[in-house]
Amino acid sequence: MSRFAYVNSGFLPHRDACVHIEDRGFQFGDAVYEVWGVRDGHLLDEQGHFDRLYRSLDQLDILFERSQYSLLVTIHELLRRNRIRNGLVYLQISRGVAPRDHAFPQANIAPTVVLTAKRFNFDAAAQRAEHGIRVITQDDERWDRCDIKSVNLLPNVLAKQAAREEGAYEAWLVDGSGLVTEGSSTTAWIVSRDGELITRPLDNHILPGITRKTVIAIAKSMSIPLVERAFSPEEAHSSREAFITSASSFVMPVVQIDDKIIANGTPGSLSLSLRNEYLRAQ
Repeated sequence: MSRFAYVNSGFLPHRDACVHIEDRGFQFGDAVYEVWGVRDGHLLDEQGHFDRLYRSLDQLDILFERSQYSLLVTIHELLRRNRIRNGLVYLQISRGVAPRDHAFPQANIAPTVVLTAKRFNFDAAAQRAEHGIRVITQDDERWDRCDIKSVNLLPNVLAKQAAREEGAYEAWLVDGSGLVTEGSSTTAWIVSRDGELITRPLDNHILPGITRKTVIAIAKSMSIPLVERAFSPEEAHSSREAFITSASSFVMPVVQIDDKIIANGTPGSLSLSLRNEYLRAQ
């Protein structure tokens, strides 16, 4: 359990951390967030997450004037106070506190900043990668601006819960055209029978994953054929390999989708190679 959290301008015991009842993040989900993996005290893909954070704030017209450096100092102090060398850092920024009204407040208000950190068992994740995971497919019922990392995650929560109830690790979301968009909290990938690495191109229907971006750069450096296009669950069922990426999963092999075993049911060599290269690059 974390010992300290950060709210607005101060550190306080985690159990005492709270926000105002009329905070717009609580009332409307009018907020954005980011999550960094922390390994040996180092923020993984540090700059990519900051870039996405400020883009999300800009897309929602949340006026946030604190610099990246200021946030970084606060994050490292939170890690120090919680004695975390390996874990996850969660940052949420809402529009702030104002009387409840759907429209933006007319007067400028200060955004609410919340930071928490927790330990994460990377050894357990590595063991999971050795065996691979199962995913299920679910209808994608989210809004049309999934490129913004907002806290409006109820459809994601329901999809993740459906996966847990079926004994799966993740749910892949399928759009109205029968194509996979992404996981409930991850990016979806497959490797075709011809050895092409395939993932959906960036648009407003998926989050621009930071780990995704790094893995694409690694794949190009390894001269792995890469195609950014959508794929169906049926194509995934017959693929050579499948995997997910995220800040906490890194590259995680998928060995079963719904009731279909992928290839021989063991993590693929390309998936494991990309995972190793990702960790080496951090």
